[in-house]
Amino acid sequence: MRAALDAAHAAAAAGEVPVGAALVHAGRVIAVAGNAPRGLCDPTAHAEMRVIREGAAALGRERLEDCDLWVTLEPCAMCAGAIAHARIARLYYAAPDAKGGAVEHGPRLFTQPTLHHRPQVYPGIGEGEAAALLRDFFAARR
Repeated sequence: MRAALDAAHAAAAAGEVPVGAALVHAGRVIAVAGNAPRGLCDPTAHAEMRVIREGAAALGRERLEDCDLWVTLEPCAMCAGAIAHARIARLYYAAPDAKGGAVEHGPRLFTQPTLHHRPQVYPGIGEGEAAALLRDFFAARR
């Protein structure tokens, strides 16, 4: 989670919403990224999407069934869908997102009976730091 939190801090410094993600394969971090929709002019450039793309390219395959995803905020519907499509084994996330999350909140994507893959989910790891970073970021913009 430390790598994901560091990426979230870097995203905040770049003016992006401070969310970071890290993808781990065989105990080794293979991709780290922060949110970058504004900087990349790409609405899909969420931290999770970026590390899924980088990890798939690094491993040379579209299925990441032996990988763990660490992210600082509960994934949105787009990212949760990508996690399922990539067949990521385990999802660890820090702060819940009652407004935009899709794991514990909103559509609760991984509970849908038509979903082909459900990762193991571990919420709340690093929640304090991630939530404070988000609160401070948005407070500074109000």
